[in-house]
Amino acid sequence: MWVFYMISLPLTVGMVAATLRYFAGPAVPAHVLAVVGYAWLCSLSFVVLVPTDIWTAVSGNGDQKSDVRFFWSWSYWSTFILAWSIVPTLQGYEDSGDFTFRERLKASIHKNMTYYAIVGAIGLFGLILIIIMRHDWVRGILGFSMACSNTFGLVTGAFLLGFGLSEIPRNVWRSADWTRRLQFLSHRVSKMATKLDHAHQEYCNAIFVVQATSNQMSKRDPLRPCMDIINEILTQMLQDDPSFKPSGGKLGEQDMDYDTDNKTMATLRRQLRKAHEEYYRRKSDYMTCVVEALELEDTIRNYEQRDASGWKYMSSFRENRSGTLGSFLDSTEFIWRCLLRKQLMRVLAVILGCISASILLAEATLLPSDVDLSLFSNLINAVGKREVLVQVAAFVPLMYMCICTYYSLIRIGMMLLYSLTPGHTSSVSLLMICSEWETLMTLLLSLGEPSTKSTHSLWLFILYWSPEISSSI
Repeated sequence: MWVFYMISLPLTVGMVAATLRYFAGPAVPAHVLAVVGYAWLCSLSFVVLVPTDIWTAVSGNGDQKSDVRFFWSWSYWSTFILAWSIVPTLQGYEDSGDFTFRERLKASIHKNMTYYAIVGAIGLFGLILIIIMRHDWVRGILGFSMACSNTFGLVTGAFLLGFGLSEIPRNVWRSADWTRRLQFLSHRVSKMATKLDHAHQEYCNAIFVVQATSNQMSKRDPLRPCMDIINEILTQMLQDDPSFKPSGGKLGEQDMDYDTDNKTMATLRRQLRKAHEEYYRRKSDYMTCVVEALELEDTIRNYEQRDASGWKYMSSFRENRSGTLGSFLDSTEFIWRCLLRKQLMRVLAVILGCISASILLAEATLLPSDVDLSLFSNLINAVGKREVLVQVAAFVPLMYMCICTYYSLIRIGMMLLYSLTPGHTSSVSLLMICSEWETLMTLLLSLGEPSTKSTHSLWLFILYWSPEISSSI
């Protein structure tokens, strides 16, 4: 068991750290990075624990059950506490525009308590309605609640998994089609340019409002300390990017009413921060899309002119390499970008499609039968009683299922709740992603027999596991 932990745990931690570093913006504080990193690790812990749990059940080794139960309990309760208390409170704190720690924390708690009060009132109303309609359900309320939670977790998990299983291989295959990809990028560049122009205008408006509010406020005004803090933030923003020059800012009808009390000043600070984050997020998206489109145009041009260039890659982003080594590097880059990369993406798409089809086939044949059609079941049976091989064979497809599920969840969240941009994702967006992951995993980890804590979330693996092993677990 410990050999597999030494392999899979550092790999999972490394994936979490790399993903967090890739997406987090420069202004994200250290405590947010720590909370989000730990929360993501808890959300991904089942890819380490499920293979170990399955090996424990298959091998009949009872000595390891206590260790597995401890780690399941740690993962579940960490996820539960993070999802329903720590992450929402920190998210409200980071989203607040107040000027003191106490006021920001108070605003966060008030916002979350309002939400929980509404949800609790709806739940209480439903509970009272059920009791009134069925008097003999009083003793079965707990079981009914668990059944609803399990059903929601299963349906949500299956829906998210199913979308990712089809969407990921299809996107990889489409990316290998240069013509179609270039058309998509050209269309996206035009959309990103429009959104960037709108974000630039909103940012300039926010700067203009801050400057106008500051100019009309006297030095003896009670709100002047708050205004000075906002001015310091604006000065720092402009110093961080000397190339940005505000222009075209204008005032709205209500833009001169921010200097009435602390709450309106907090709103002004929050709007300035939001406009700043939105502008640089849109700018990053636009530049990334433009660079990808130009690189793809270079690739297509080099492939079409391969005979004239001597099968060497010529980039429009840099000067030509010189010397013997430079010629060799140009030829190597041509082979990779113009020949190998496209074919490897197609091969990868086919492999992922086959894995997705195998998972769907295993789900469809989950009920007991004489013929075992699960590819993963046959693979585990082939490796026999070798512990590490069994756990690795379980870890790899489970990680793919995890990627498919979270891919779907992130796509839905990006359309409705938050933004996810490499290098420019704000604290609030990271915490909202974290909250979604933790809520989903709380539901998934609660599945299984209450008397057997080591079976939590095994449905993720049983979905494509053989009936024989499923019944033994």
